[in-house]
Amino acid sequence: MDAPRQNPIRAFTANAPASLRESWRVVREQGPGNIQFWFIALLVGIAAGGAAVLFRLGINFLQETLYGTDNVRFLHSFAETLPWYSILLIPVCGGLIVGLILDRFTTDGRAKSVAEVIEGAALHDGRVETKEGAASALASMITLGTGGSSGREGPVVHLAAVISSFVANKMNANGITGRDLLGCAVAAAVSASFNAPIAGALFALEVILRHFAVHAFAPIVIASVAGTVINRLAFGDVTEFILMEEGALAFYVELPAFLLLGLLSGLVAVAMIWSIFFIDDVGTHLQDKLRAPRFLRPAAAGLLLGLIALGYPHIIGVGYETTSAALTGSLIWHEAVVFCVVKVAAVAITMGGRMGGGVFSPSLMVGALLGLAFGLTATSIFPNVSGSETLYALAGMGAVAAAVLGAPISTTLIVFELTGDWQTGLAVMVAVSLSTAITSKMIDRSFFLTQLERRNIHLSKGPQAYLLSLFRVANVMRQPDAPDAAPDDAVWAAIEEGIWTTPNATLEDALPLFDKTARPFLPVVSLGAEGEPPQIHGTLFHVDALRAYNKALAATAEEEHG
Repeated sequence: MDAPRQNPIRAFTANAPASLRESWRVVREQGPGNIQFWFIALLVGIAAGGAAVLFRLGINFLQETLYGTDNVRFLHSFAETLPWYSILLIPVCGGLIVGLILDRFTTDGRAKSVAEVIEGAALHDGRVETKEGAASALASMITLGTGGSSGREGPVVHLAAVISSFVANKMNANGITGRDLLGCAVAAAVSASFNAPIAGALFALEVILRHFAVHAFAPIVIASVAGTVINRLAFGDVTEFILMEEGALAFYVELPAFLLLGLLSGLVAVAMIWSIFFIDDVGTHLQDKLRAPRFLRPAAAGLLLGLIALGYPHIIGVGYETTSAALTGSLIWHEAVVFCVVKVAAVAITMGGRMGGGVFSPSLMVGALLGLAFGLTATSIFPNVSGSETLYALAGMGAVAAAVLGAPISTTLIVFELTGDWQTGLAVMVAVSLSTAITSKMIDRSFFLTQLERRNIHLSKGPQAYLLSLFRVANVMRQPDAPDAAPDDAVWAAIEEGIWTTPNATLEDALPLFDKTARPFLPVVSLGAEGEPPQIHGTLFHVDALRAYNKALAATAEEEHG
Protein backbone atom coordinates (compact mmCIF):
# COMPACT_ATOMS: atom_id res chain seq x y z
CA MET A 1 0.00 0.00 0.00
CA ASP A 2 1.42 3.40 -0.98
CA ALA A 3 2.30 5.88 1.78
CA PRO A 4 -0.06 8.89 1.95
CA ARG A 5 1.21 11.93 0.05
CA GLN A 6 2.16 14.89 2.23
CA ASN A 7 0.56 18.25 1.56
CA PRO A 8 3.36 20.36 -0.02
CA ILE A 9 2.11 23.62 1.52
CA ARG A 10 2.00 22.06 4.96
CA ALA A 11 5.47 20.58 4.44
CA PHE A 12 6.87 23.95 3.39
CA THR A 13 5.28 25.67 6.40
CA ALA A 14 6.68 23.05 8.76
CA ASN A 15 10.20 23.26 7.34
CA ALA A 16 10.36 27.02 6.78
CA PRO A 17 11.48 28.04 10.31
CA ALA A 18 14.32 25.53 10.29
CA SER A 19 15.38 26.63 6.80
CA LEU A 20 15.37 30.28 7.80
CA ARG A 21 17.40 29.56 10.93
CA GLU A 22 19.92 27.62 8.88
CA SER A 23 20.16 30.41 6.28
CA TRP A 24 20.64 32.96 9.04
CA ARG A 25 23.39 30.82 10.59
CA VAL A 26 25.16 30.47 7.25
CA VAL A 27 25.07 34.23 6.62
CA ARG A 28 26.35 35.01 10.13
CA GLU A 29 29.17 32.51 10.01
CA GLN A 30 30.20 32.64 6.33
CA GLY A 31 29.15 36.18 5.50
CA PRO A 32 29.70 37.69 2.07
CA GLY A 33 30.88 34.48 0.48
CA ASN A 34 27.27 33.32 0.29
CA ILE A 35 24.60 34.51 -2.06
CA GLN A 36 22.23 35.00 0.90
CA PHE A 37 24.41 37.86 2.03
CA TRP A 38 23.87 39.58 -1.30
CA PHE A 39 20.16 39.87 -0.59
CA ILE A 40 20.96 41.44 2.77
CA ALA A 41 23.37 43.80 0.99
CA LEU A 42 20.55 44.76 -1.37
CA LEU A 43 18.21 45.53 1.54
CA VAL A 44 20.91 47.51 3.35
CA GLY A 45 21.60 49.43 0.13
CA ILE A 46 17.93 50.28 -0.28
CA ALA A 47 17.70 51.43 3.35
CA ALA A 48 20.89 53.52 3.16
CA GLY A 49 19.89 55.02 -0.19
CA GLY A 50 16.48 55.86 1.21
CA ALA A 51 18.08 57.48 4.27
CA ALA A 52 20.31 59.60 2.00
CA VAL A 53 17.30 60.76 0.00
CA LEU A 54 15.29 61.56 3.14
CA PHE A 55 18.26 63.46 4.58
CA ARG A 56 18.46 65.56 1.44
CA LEU A 57 14.71 66.18 1.39
CA GLY A 58 14.87 67.21 5.06
CA ILE A 59 17.54 69.81 4.28
CA ASN A 60 15.50 71.08 1.34
CA PHE A 61 12.39 71.37 3.51
CA LEU A 62 14.23 73.40 6.16
CA GLN A 63 15.78 75.72 3.59
CA GLU A 64 12.49 76.24 1.78
CA THR A 65 10.68 76.91 5.05
CA LEU A 66 13.23 79.15 6.74
CA TYR A 67 14.52 81.07 3.74
CA GLY A 68 11.24 81.05 1.82
CA THR A 69 12.74 79.88 -1.46
CA ASP A 70 10.96 77.52 -3.83
CA ASN A 71 14.21 76.24 -5.40
CA VAL A 72 17.04 75.42 -3.01
CA ARG A 73 19.53 75.05 -5.86
CA PHE A 74 19.42 78.85 -6.16
CA LEU A 75 19.38 79.52 -2.44
CA HIS A 76 22.11 82.12 -2.32
CA SER A 77 20.56 84.20 -5.11
CA PHE A 78 17.28 84.20 -3.22
CA ALA A 79 19.01 84.96 0.09
CA GLU A 80 20.37 88.19 -1.38
CA THR A 81 16.79 89.55 -1.39
CA LEU A 82 16.08 88.72 2.27
CA PRO A 83 16.30 91.25 5.12
CA TRP A 84 19.61 91.30 6.96
CA TYR A 85 18.22 90.10 10.25
CA SER A 86 16.94 86.87 8.64
CA ILE A 87 20.36 86.10 7.20
CA LEU A 88 21.92 86.76 10.61
CA LEU A 89 19.45 85.06 12.94
CA ILE A 90 18.68 81.82 11.05
CA PRO A 91 22.18 80.27 11.50
CA VAL A 92 22.34 81.49 15.12
CA CYS A 93 19.06 79.77 16.02
CA GLY A 94 20.10 76.70 14.04
CA GLY A 95 23.44 76.60 15.85
CA LEU A 96 21.74 76.83 19.23
CA ILE A 97 19.45 73.90 18.44
CA VAL A 98 22.40 71.90 17.12
CA GLY A 99 24.37 72.64 20.28
CA LEU A 100 21.54 71.47 22.52
CA ILE A 101 21.14 68.23 20.54
CA LEU A 102 24.83 67.38 20.54
CA ASP A 103 25.28 68.35 24.18
CA ARG A 104 22.43 66.05 25.20
CA PHE A 105 23.08 63.03 23.01
CA THR A 106 26.84 62.90 22.41
CA THR A 107 29.72 62.45 24.81
CA ASP A 108 32.00 65.13 23.35
CA GLY A 109 29.58 67.59 21.74
CA ARG A 110 30.75 66.72 18.22
CA ALA A 111 28.64 65.68 15.27
CA LYS A 112 29.84 62.30 14.03
CA SER A 113 30.88 61.92 10.42
CA VAL A 114 33.20 59.93 8.15
CA ALA A 115 36.13 59.76 10.59
CA GLU A 116 34.04 57.79 13.08
CA VAL A 117 32.93 55.42 10.32
CA ILE A 118 36.56 54.73 9.38
CA GLU A 119 37.31 54.14 13.05
CA GLY A 120 34.35 51.76 13.32
CA ALA A 121 35.54 49.78 10.32
CA ALA A 122 39.08 49.43 11.66
CA LEU A 123 38.58 49.06 15.40
CA HIS A 124 34.97 48.09 16.15
CA ASP A 125 34.07 45.30 13.72
CA GLY A 126 32.25 47.67 11.37
CA ARG A 127 30.05 49.23 14.03
CA VAL A 128 29.37 52.83 15.06
CA GLU A 129 27.42 54.18 18.02
CA THR A 130 23.78 54.33 16.94
CA LYS A 131 22.32 56.87 19.37
CA GLU A 132 25.09 59.40 18.79
CA GLY A 133 24.88 58.70 15.07
CA ALA A 134 21.17 59.45 14.86
CA ALA A 135 21.61 62.65 16.89
CA SER A 136 24.53 63.71 14.68
CA ALA A 137 22.46 63.19 11.52
CA LEU A 138 19.68 65.38 12.92
CA ALA A 139 22.17 68.04 14.00
CA SER A 140 23.85 68.06 10.58
CA MET A 141 20.50 68.33 8.83
CA ILE A 142 19.64 71.37 10.94
CA THR A 143 23.10 72.84 10.32
CA LEU A 144 22.73 72.61 6.55
CA GLY A 145 19.10 73.70 6.63
CA THR A 146 19.88 76.84 8.63
CA GLY A 147 22.88 78.16 6.74
CA GLY A 148 25.81 76.09 7.92
CA SER A 149 28.60 75.97 5.35
CA SER A 150 29.39 72.27 5.10
CA GLY A 151 28.36 69.19 3.09
CA ARG A 152 25.70 66.52 3.39
CA GLU A 153 27.74 63.53 2.20
CA GLY A 154 29.66 63.10 5.47
CA PRO A 155 26.56 62.92 7.68
CA VAL A 156 24.87 60.63 5.15
CA VAL A 157 27.83 58.25 5.28
CA HIS A 158 27.59 58.10 9.07
CA LEU A 159 23.80 57.67 8.94
CA ALA A 160 24.32 54.74 6.58
CA ALA A 161 26.82 53.31 9.07
CA VAL A 162 24.18 53.52 11.79
CA ILE A 163 21.85 51.43 9.62
CA SER A 164 24.50 48.81 8.88
CA SER A 165 25.50 48.68 12.56
CA PHE A 166 21.90 47.99 13.54
CA VAL A 167 21.71 45.14 11.02
CA ALA A 168 25.10 43.76 12.05
CA ASN A 169 24.11 43.75 15.70
CA LYS A 170 20.84 41.96 14.92
CA MET A 171 22.79 39.37 12.92
CA ASN A 172 25.48 39.10 15.57
CA ALA A 173 27.82 39.45 12.60
CA ASN A 174 31.54 38.84 12.93
CA GLY A 175 34.11 41.49 12.07
CA ILE A 176 34.42 40.69 8.37
CA THR A 177 30.66 40.57 7.82
CA GLY A 178 30.14 43.72 9.86
CA ARG A 179 32.72 45.62 7.85
CA ASP A 180 31.28 44.46 4.55
CA LEU A 181 27.78 45.48 5.64
CA LEU A 182 29.26 48.87 6.52
CA GLY A 183 30.82 49.11 3.05
CA CYS A 184 27.49 48.24 1.44
CA ALA A 185 25.65 50.95 3.36
CA VAL A 186 28.28 53.62 2.66
CA ALA A 187 28.42 52.78 -1.04
CA ALA A 188 24.64 53.10 -1.32
CA ALA A 189 24.62 56.41 0.55
CA VAL A 190 27.36 57.97 -1.61
CA SER A 191 25.85 56.72 -4.87
CA ALA A 192 22.43 58.01 -3.79
CA SER A 193 23.98 61.41 -3.04
CA PHE A 194 25.81 61.78 -6.37
CA ASN A 195 23.92 59.45 -8.71
CA ALA A 196 27.31 57.78 -9.22
CA PRO A 197 27.24 54.02 -8.54
CA ILE A 198 30.82 53.27 -9.61
CA ALA A 199 32.29 56.02 -7.47
CA GLY A 200 30.05 55.06 -4.54
CA ALA A 201 31.32 51.49 -4.53
CA LEU A 202 34.96 52.53 -4.81
CA PHE A 203 34.56 55.20 -2.13
CA ALA A 204 33.44 52.53 0.33
CA LEU A 205 36.42 50.34 -0.55
CA GLU A 206 39.01 53.09 -0.80
CA VAL A 207 38.09 55.37 2.10
CA ILE A 208 36.07 53.32 4.60
CA LEU A 209 37.30 49.71 4.34
CA ARG A 210 40.66 50.82 2.92
CA HIS A 211 41.14 47.65 0.94
CA PHE A 212 39.82 46.14 -2.31
CA ALA A 213 39.11 42.56 -1.26
CA VAL A 214 37.27 40.54 -3.88
CA HIS A 215 34.85 39.00 -1.34
CA ALA A 216 33.44 42.44 -0.53
CA PHE A 217 33.20 43.74 -4.08
CA ALA A 218 30.00 42.04 -5.29
CA PRO A 219 27.72 42.93 -2.34
CA ILE A 220 29.06 46.50 -2.24
CA VAL A 221 28.35 46.95 -5.94
CA ILE A 222 24.83 45.56 -5.47
CA ALA A 223 24.17 48.01 -2.64
CA SER A 224 25.67 50.90 -4.60
CA VAL A 225 23.42 50.25 -7.57
CA ALA A 226 20.42 50.05 -5.22
CA GLY A 227 21.33 53.47 -3.82
CA THR A 228 21.53 54.92 -7.32
CA VAL A 229 18.12 53.51 -8.21
CA ILE A 230 16.62 55.09 -5.09
CA ASN A 231 18.15 58.44 -6.07
CA ARG A 232 16.80 58.25 -9.61
CA LEU A 233 13.33 57.30 -8.43
CA ALA A 234 13.32 60.37 -6.19
CA PHE A 235 15.08 62.97 -8.34
CA GLY A 236 15.28 61.52 -11.85
CA ASP A 237 18.32 60.60 -13.90
CA VAL A 238 20.09 63.93 -13.51
CA THR A 239 23.57 64.89 -12.36
CA GLU A 240 24.29 67.19 -9.46
CA PHE A 241 25.95 69.89 -11.56
CA ILE A 242 25.20 71.65 -14.82
CA LEU A 243 28.25 71.24 -17.06
CA MET A 244 29.47 72.76 -20.30
CA GLU A 245 28.82 70.69 -23.40
CA GLU A 246 32.47 70.27 -24.27
CA GLY A 247 35.93 71.31 -23.27
CA ALA A 248 38.79 70.65 -25.67
CA LEU A 249 42.16 69.66 -24.27
CA ALA A 250 45.38 70.22 -26.17
CA PHE A 251 46.91 67.13 -24.58
CA TYR A 252 50.67 67.25 -24.83
CA VAL A 253 50.99 71.00 -24.54
CA GLU A 254 48.39 71.56 -21.83
CA LEU A 255 48.99 68.63 -19.47
CA PRO A 256 51.84 70.40 -17.58
CA ALA A 257 49.33 73.09 -16.64
CA PHE A 258 47.14 70.45 -14.99
CA LEU A 259 50.18 69.23 -13.06
CA LEU A 260 50.68 72.77 -11.80
CA LEU A 261 46.98 72.97 -10.94
CA GLY A 262 47.34 69.71 -9.01
CA LEU A 263 50.22 71.16 -6.99
CA LEU A 264 48.22 74.29 -6.20
CA SER A 265 45.13 72.22 -5.35
CA GLY A 266 47.11 70.13 -2.89
CA LEU A 267 48.36 73.24 -1.11
CA VAL A 268 44.85 74.73 -0.96
CA ALA A 269 43.50 71.43 0.38
CA VAL A 270 46.11 71.46 3.14
CA ALA A 271 45.27 75.08 3.95
CA MET A 272 41.59 74.18 4.18
CA ILE A 273 42.27 71.23 6.49
CA TRP A 274 44.65 73.19 8.71
CA SER A 275 42.20 76.09 8.95
CA ILE A 276 39.47 73.73 10.24
CA PHE A 277 41.76 72.35 12.94
CA PHE A 278 43.02 75.83 13.80
CA ILE A 279 39.51 77.17 14.35
CA ASP A 280 38.63 74.03 16.32
CA ASP A 281 41.62 74.59 18.62
CA VAL A 282 40.85 78.30 19.01
CA GLY A 283 37.21 77.51 19.79
CA THR A 284 38.21 74.94 22.40
CA HIS A 285 40.67 77.37 24.00
CA LEU A 286 38.07 80.16 24.19
CA GLN A 287 35.41 77.79 25.46
CA ASP A 288 37.68 76.60 28.27
CA LYS A 289 38.92 80.09 29.11
CA LEU A 290 35.41 81.58 29.25
CA ARG A 291 33.95 78.44 30.85
CA ALA A 292 31.11 78.68 28.37
CA PRO A 293 28.59 75.82 28.03
CA ARG A 294 29.51 73.72 25.04
CA PHE A 295 26.00 74.00 23.56
CA LEU A 296 26.68 77.69 22.91
CA ARG A 297 29.65 76.97 20.66
CA PRO A 298 27.62 76.12 17.50
CA ALA A 299 25.46 79.21 18.12
CA ALA A 300 28.57 81.41 18.21
CA ALA A 301 29.73 79.80 14.97
CA GLY A 302 26.28 80.48 13.49
CA LEU A 303 26.63 84.15 14.40
CA LEU A 304 29.96 84.39 12.57
CA LEU A 305 28.48 82.61 9.54
CA GLY A 306 25.53 84.97 9.53
CA LEU A 307 27.85 87.97 9.52
CA ILE A 308 29.82 86.54 6.59
CA ALA A 309 26.61 85.64 4.72
CA LEU A 310 25.47 89.28 4.87
CA GLY A 311 28.16 90.05 2.32
CA TYR A 312 28.62 86.62 0.76
CA PRO A 313 25.42 84.53 0.80
CA HIS A 314 27.27 82.03 -1.43
CA ILE A 315 28.50 80.28 1.73
CA ILE A 316 25.01 79.26 2.83
CA GLY A 317 24.41 75.53 2.74
CA VAL A 318 26.05 73.06 0.40
CA GLY A 319 26.86 75.68 -2.25
CA TYR A 320 25.87 73.82 -5.40
CA GLU A 321 24.74 77.02 -7.13
CA THR A 322 28.19 78.57 -6.83
CA THR A 323 29.87 75.29 -7.78
CA SER A 324 27.72 75.04 -10.91
CA ALA A 325 28.52 78.66 -11.75
CA ALA A 326 32.23 77.87 -11.55
CA LEU A 327 31.86 74.74 -13.69
CA THR A 328 30.04 76.67 -16.39
CA GLY A 329 32.47 79.61 -16.33
CA SER A 330 29.81 82.07 -15.13
CA LEU A 331 32.15 83.82 -12.69
CA ILE A 332 34.96 86.25 -13.31
CA TRP A 333 38.46 85.78 -11.92
CA HIS A 334 38.00 88.15 -8.98
CA GLU A 335 34.75 86.46 -7.91
CA ALA A 336 36.27 82.98 -8.10
CA VAL A 337 39.23 83.94 -5.90
CA VAL A 338 37.21 85.82 -3.30
CA PHE A 339 34.48 83.17 -3.08
CA CYS A 340 37.17 80.50 -2.69
CA VAL A 341 38.81 82.28 0.25
CA VAL A 342 35.49 83.10 1.91
CA LYS A 343 34.25 79.52 1.51
CA VAL A 344 37.36 78.11 3.19
CA ALA A 345 36.82 80.49 6.11
CA ALA A 346 33.14 79.58 6.36
CA VAL A 347 33.84 75.85 6.30
CA ALA A 348 36.48 76.25 9.02
CA ILE A 349 34.01 78.16 11.21
CA THR A 350 31.24 75.60 10.63
CA MET A 351 33.39 72.55 11.33
CA GLY A 352 35.55 74.17 14.02
CA GLY A 353 32.40 75.53 15.64
CA ARG A 354 31.10 71.92 15.76
CA MET A 355 27.89 72.62 13.90
CA GLY A 356 27.99 69.36 11.95
CA GLY A 357 28.17 68.44 8.29
CA GLY A 358 30.89 67.13 6.01
CA VAL A 359 33.78 68.43 3.94
CA PHE A 360 33.11 66.69 0.61
CA SER A 361 30.79 69.25 -0.99
CA PRO A 362 32.78 72.25 0.34
CA SER A 363 35.96 70.78 -1.13
CA LEU A 364 34.18 70.39 -4.48
CA MET A 365 33.15 74.05 -4.38
CA VAL A 366 36.59 75.29 -3.32
CA GLY A 367 38.23 73.15 -6.00
CA ALA A 368 35.90 74.33 -8.75
CA LEU A 369 36.51 77.97 -7.82
CA LEU A 370 40.27 77.45 -7.63
CA GLY A 371 40.30 75.60 -10.94
CA LEU A 372 38.26 78.31 -12.65
CA ALA A 373 40.58 81.06 -11.40
CA PHE A 374 43.59 79.03 -12.57
CA GLY A 375 41.95 78.31 -15.91
CA LEU A 376 41.08 81.95 -16.54
CA THR A 377 44.70 82.83 -15.86
CA ALA A 378 46.12 80.04 -18.03
CA THR A 379 43.83 80.66 -21.00
CA SER A 380 44.54 84.38 -20.94
CA ILE A 381 48.32 83.86 -20.89
CA PHE A 382 48.38 81.07 -23.51
CA PRO A 383 45.17 81.51 -25.53
CA ASN A 384 46.46 79.59 -28.56
CA VAL A 385 47.32 76.35 -26.72
CA SER A 386 44.72 76.31 -23.95
CA GLY A 387 41.33 74.62 -23.87
CA SER A 388 38.30 75.75 -21.93
CA GLU A 389 38.69 77.30 -18.49
CA THR A 390 35.79 75.15 -17.32
CA LEU A 391 37.93 72.06 -17.85
CA TYR A 392 40.33 73.49 -15.28
CA ALA A 393 37.37 74.04 -12.95
CA LEU A 394 36.48 70.34 -13.24
CA ALA A 395 40.08 69.28 -12.69
CA GLY A 396 40.43 71.59 -9.70
CA MET A 397 37.19 70.29 -8.23
CA GLY A 398 38.45 66.73 -8.40
CA ALA A 399 41.97 67.58 -7.22
CA VAL A 400 40.97 69.45 -4.06
CA ALA A 401 38.26 66.95 -3.15
CA ALA A 402 40.58 63.98 -3.66
CA ALA A 403 43.28 65.59 -1.54
CA VAL A 404 40.90 66.44 1.32
CA LEU A 405 39.23 63.03 1.31
CA GLY A 406 42.34 61.00 0.54
CA ALA A 407 40.32 59.32 -2.21
CA PRO A 408 41.98 59.84 -5.61
CA ILE A 409 40.29 56.88 -7.34
CA SER A 410 36.68 57.42 -6.30
CA THR A 411 36.88 61.21 -6.64
CA THR A 412 38.25 60.92 -10.18
CA LEU A 413 35.43 58.54 -11.04
CA ILE A 414 32.80 60.88 -9.60
CA VAL A 415 34.00 63.62 -11.94
CA PHE A 416 34.18 61.16 -14.81
CA GLU A 417 30.61 59.96 -14.15
CA LEU A 418 29.45 63.56 -14.09
CA THR A 419 30.95 64.25 -17.52
CA GLY A 420 31.25 60.95 -19.38
CA ASP A 421 34.26 62.42 -21.21
CA TRP A 422 37.54 60.49 -21.12
CA GLN A 423 39.54 63.59 -22.04
CA THR A 424 38.18 65.32 -18.97
CA GLY A 425 38.95 62.20 -16.96
CA LEU A 426 42.59 62.33 -18.09
CA ALA A 427 42.94 65.97 -17.07
CA VAL A 428 41.40 65.24 -13.67
CA MET A 429 43.69 62.23 -13.15
CA VAL A 430 46.77 64.33 -13.80
CA ALA A 431 45.71 67.02 -11.33
CA VAL A 432 44.49 64.52 -8.73
CA SER A 433 47.70 62.49 -8.78
CA LEU A 434 49.85 65.44 -7.80
CA SER A 435 47.40 67.01 -5.34
CA THR A 436 47.02 63.80 -3.32
CA ALA A 437 50.78 63.18 -3.38
CA ILE A 438 51.45 66.65 -2.00
CA THR A 439 48.71 66.51 0.64
CA SER A 440 49.61 63.06 1.93
CA LYS A 441 53.11 64.33 2.73
CA MET A 442 51.86 67.32 4.72
CA ILE A 443 49.02 65.69 6.70
CA ASP A 444 48.12 62.15 7.75
CA ARG A 445 46.89 61.10 4.29
CA SER A 446 43.41 62.71 4.54
CA PHE A 447 41.26 65.07 6.57
CA PHE A 448 39.51 62.13 8.26
CA LEU A 449 42.65 60.24 9.22
CA THR A 450 44.22 63.46 10.50
CA GLN A 451 41.12 63.99 12.65
CA LEU A 452 41.66 60.56 14.16
CA GLU A 453 45.38 61.16 14.67
CA ARG A 454 44.53 64.27 16.66
CA ARG A 455 42.51 61.99 18.96
CA ASN A 456 45.45 59.55 19.26
CA ILE A 457 43.75 56.98 17.03
CA HIS A 458 46.52 55.87 14.69
CA LEU A 459 44.98 54.50 11.51
CA SER A 460 46.86 56.42 8.84
CA LYS A 461 49.86 54.07 8.79
CA GLY A 462 47.84 50.89 8.36
CA PRO A 463 46.99 47.83 10.48
CA GLN A 464 50.57 47.33 11.66
CA ALA A 465 50.24 50.65 13.52
CA TYR A 466 46.83 50.24 15.16
CA LEU A 467 46.33 46.51 15.72
CA LEU A 468 48.39 46.54 18.92
CA SER A 469 45.90 48.96 20.48
CA LEU A 470 43.13 46.36 20.11
CA PHE A 471 44.70 43.91 22.58
CA ARG A 472 44.38 44.48 26.30
CA VAL A 473 47.18 43.04 28.37
CA ALA A 474 44.64 41.18 30.54
CA ASN A 475 43.54 39.15 27.52
CA VAL A 476 47.06 38.05 26.55
CA MET A 477 48.79 37.56 29.90
CA ARG A 478 49.40 34.22 31.63
CA GLN A 479 47.60 33.62 34.91
CA PRO A 480 49.72 33.36 38.10
CA ASP A 481 48.76 29.70 38.57
CA ALA A 482 49.52 28.70 34.96
CA PRO A 483 52.16 25.97 34.65
CA ASP A 484 54.28 28.15 32.36
CA ALA A 485 53.91 31.35 34.40
CA ALA A 486 56.96 33.31 35.52
CA PRO A 487 58.54 32.39 38.89
CA ASP A 488 57.28 34.45 41.84
CA ASP A 489 60.73 35.66 42.85
CA ALA A 490 61.43 36.95 39.30
CA VAL A 491 58.04 38.68 39.21
CA TRP A 492 58.67 40.49 42.51
CA ALA A 493 62.19 41.41 41.45
CA ALA A 494 60.83 43.10 38.34
CA ILE A 495 58.18 44.92 40.37
CA GLU A 496 60.78 46.22 42.79
CA GLU A 497 62.72 47.61 39.82
CA GLY A 498 59.59 49.40 38.61
CA ILE A 499 59.16 47.15 35.57
CA TRP A 500 55.48 46.23 35.25
CA THR A 501 52.28 46.99 33.37
CA THR A 502 48.56 47.08 34.18
CA PRO A 503 45.71 44.82 33.05
CA ASN A 504 43.97 47.64 31.17
CA ALA A 505 47.09 48.62 29.23
CA THR A 506 47.33 47.61 25.58
CA LEU A 507 50.08 45.85 23.70
CA GLU A 508 50.82 49.21 22.13
CA ASP A 509 51.83 50.39 25.61
CA ALA A 510 53.55 47.17 26.68
CA LEU A 511 55.75 46.23 23.73
CA PRO A 512 58.07 49.26 24.02
CA LEU A 513 58.79 48.15 27.62
CA PHE A 514 60.15 44.85 26.31
CA ASP A 515 62.53 46.71 24.02
CA LYS A 516 63.54 49.07 26.80
CA THR A 517 64.15 46.47 29.52
CA ALA A 518 65.17 43.43 27.41
CA ARG A 519 63.09 41.20 29.71
CA PRO A 520 61.15 38.15 28.51
CA PHE A 521 58.07 39.05 30.57
CA LEU A 522 56.35 41.92 32.41
CA PRO A 523 54.42 41.55 35.67
CA VAL A 524 50.79 42.63 35.31
CA VAL A 525 49.77 44.38 38.52
CA SER A 526 47.31 46.79 40.09
CA LEU A 527 48.69 49.21 42.65
CA GLY A 528 47.02 49.06 46.04
CA ALA A 529 46.38 51.80 48.55
CA GLU A 530 49.31 53.47 50.29
CA GLY A 531 51.18 50.94 52.37
CA GLU A 532 49.59 47.94 50.66
CA PRO A 533 51.47 45.64 48.26
CA PRO A 534 50.47 45.59 44.57
CA GLN A 535 48.06 42.92 43.41
CA ILE A 536 49.59 40.55 40.85
CA HIS A 537 47.20 39.55 38.06
CA GLY A 538 49.62 37.59 35.92
CA THR A 539 52.60 37.97 33.59
CA LEU A 540 52.78 39.18 30.00
CA PHE A 541 55.43 37.34 28.00
CA HIS A 542 57.07 38.97 25.01
CA VAL A 543 56.51 35.86 22.89
CA ASP A 544 52.76 35.85 23.72
CA ALA A 545 52.41 39.50 22.75
CA LEU A 546 54.19 38.94 19.44
CA ARG A 547 52.14 35.81 18.75
CA ALA A 548 48.86 37.71 19.26
CA TYR A 549 50.12 40.53 17.04
CA ASN A 550 51.16 38.13 14.27
CA LYS A 551 47.78 36.37 14.35
CA ALA A 552 46.01 39.71 14.02
CA LEU A 553 48.22 40.74 11.11
CA ALA A 554 47.60 37.41 9.38
CA ALA A 555 43.82 37.71 9.86
CA THR A 556 43.87 41.26 8.48
CA ALA A 557 45.93 40.22 5.47
CA GLU A 558 43.58 37.29 4.83
CA GLU A 559 40.56 39.61 4.90
CA GLU A 560 42.15 42.25 2.69
CA HIS A 561 43.36 39.75 0.09
CA GLY A 562 40.55 37.23 0.30
